[in-house]
Amino acid sequence: MDIALTLLGFILMLAGILGSFLPVLPGPPLSWIGLLLLYLTKAVTDDWWVLGITLFIALFITVMDYVIPAMGTKRFGGSKAGMWGTIVGLLVAIFVPIFGPFGIIIWPFIGALVGELLNKANQKTALKAAFGSFLGFLTGTFMKLVVTVFYAIFYVYLTIKNAGEIFQFG
Repeated sequence: MDIALTLLGFILMLAGILGSFLPVLPGPPLSWIGLLLLYLTKAVTDDWWVLGITLFIALFITVMDYVIPAMGTKRFGGSKAGMWGTIVGLLVAIFVPIFGPFGIIIWPFIGALVGELLNKANQKTALKAAFGSFLGFLTGTFMKLVVTVFYAIFYVYLTIKNAGEIFQFG
């Protein structure tokens, strides 16, 4: 059972990292659940302080991921249309990789700009708001990525530290 929990936890770690970029996956909470599964093995000693602190961080970052882009858009004079455009641009980047790895940066900006223009903003206002929405998106994505990668590194550390007990056969 420990091996199954460890493998499922690892899959959730990877899904959490992907969730840093994909708006449909809650990255930090998925990574935290992966960490929890590792702590549920018999090999890893329960540490409720670590689990509590990492849960708080995961939930805080998840909430901030919604707040920061809105703050960025509002700060730069944008609307909800710009925020939605950013999300649509991200989806385009994922499913239509025209700009290759740079698409994850270019498409959300284009999406925010188009969203603002469709919302009847003039070009200068639309460009400024698109930049704000895009900056907020990048900030949220970066925060989620840092947290999920840290959780994954911690997960691998704990797995290696307890590998002898986790991967016992017999």
